[in-house]
Amino acid sequence: MKRLKYLFSRYFHDVLIAVEAILANKLKSFLTALGIMFGVAAVISMLAIGRGAQQEVLEQIKLVGVNNIIVTPSDVSIDASAESGGDNTTRFSPGLTLQDAESIKNTIPTVSRISPVVSINYHAILGGKSYPVVLEGVSPAYFELLNINVARGTVFSEQQANGGKPVAIIGDNIRNRFFGTRNPIGEHIKCGETWVQVIGVIERRDFTASASDELGISSTDNKIIIPVKTMLRRFKDRARIDPQVLEQVTRGGGNNEEATEDFELGNQLDKIIVQVEETEMLSASADVIQRMLLRRHSDIYDFEVTVPELLLKQQQKTNDIFNIVLGAIASISLIVGGIGIMNIMLASVWERIREIGTRQAIGASRKDIIVQFLSESTLISVTGGMIGVVLGIVLAHVIHVMADIETIVTLFSVVVAFGVSATVGIVFGYLPAKRAAEQDPVESLRQ
Repeated sequence: MKRLKYLFSRYFHDVLIAVEAILANKLKSFLTALGIMFGVAAVISMLAIGRGAQQEVLEQIKLVGVNNIIVTPSDVSIDASAESGGDNTTRFSPGLTLQDAESIKNTIPTVSRISPVVSINYHAILGGKSYPVVLEGVSPAYFELLNINVARGTVFSEQQANGGKPVAIIGDNIRNRFFGTRNPIGEHIKCGETWVQVIGVIERRDFTASASDELGISSTDNKIIIPVKTMLRRFKDRARIDPQVLEQVTRGGGNNEEATEDFELGNQLDKIIVQVEETEMLSASADVIQRMLLRRHSDIYDFEVTVPELLLKQQQKTNDIFNIVLGAIASISLIVGGIGIMNIMLASVWERIREIGTRQAIGASRKDIIVQFLSESTLISVTGGMIGVVLGIVLAHVIHVMADIETIVTLFSVVVAFGVSATVGIVFGYLPAKRAAEQDPVESLRQ
């Protein structure tokens, strides 16, 4: 016990000498630590950017749903192989229809859930006031497909959906605008000429602008969601010709542009969301869906099949590679900072060679000299690391505010950066410390 106490007091004295040397040369010590400061700050901020990008991808996967395939209408283009075959028969495709969704559900065994989607801009009326809303027709599975939670009430049942009942689930903004603090469950909203009963309120959720642009995701806060058959029977069915419009076009000889535009048939659905059972089945199921729809649409590519999760995972893989490169570049600055510490400490050994000789002459051992100079380099590196941690956190926040890039500073990145900075001080400080300890006391005193 006495031995341990003696060694502790002895080496603690060596550390105090190192602290005195640092305080005696504040500017030199600060400049020595600069490389470590910027290296740690760069590592933390780069890892924060990478973590933010990873989190954003995970949030987007939640928004688009797991194992989902999206079928959307696209510009009509006839298969090139069919064009080159010399078949001059005029082809017709009905576009994306409810029957397509039902065929996918009934034919492909890997499909676990499916929901057709029809979206139109509408005006909702309540209390004599009219508000623009997005009216969306879906199936009950839609909410599970896109991980949409209902804060109040319930989702419409299969019976209500199949019967085309006038029931609705509203977004959070619709609830605030129409009902305020009142409970909207059981209330009615007039959409066009039809009254719908509110049976649920969707929980508010945030999403990024990039998710909306790249993946076709839109906020549910301003939507009134109804069963898809309710939409097609009571509101608008783009695959059905209005008899009044047909009569108007017939009488006008096709000169009425507005009536002619309404007369043109369009895609009955805006999209079909399909969920398969396993991730491994995504690509194969998407290929089967594409071939099936191609046959149903007379070999006309008027639709597009995408797999958002695979696209996001590819984006994540790209982000990971980018983060590795950024981390490597940031780590180089730590190594450069360590080399700077070694150079300064080697110069310091030469400058303080008489001090080393004096300490050795009065009884300091080689271990004492090593501990002194190693403590000095480690303290400089650790201090630079602490300042670098603060700079890294601040820099990550500045990047988030100025560049509108999501950054997340984690405890792991702070510990890693700080640990590496301390290790750099020990590793690159050992050589100068060892050289100082190997000095001959007599030669040192002659300098």
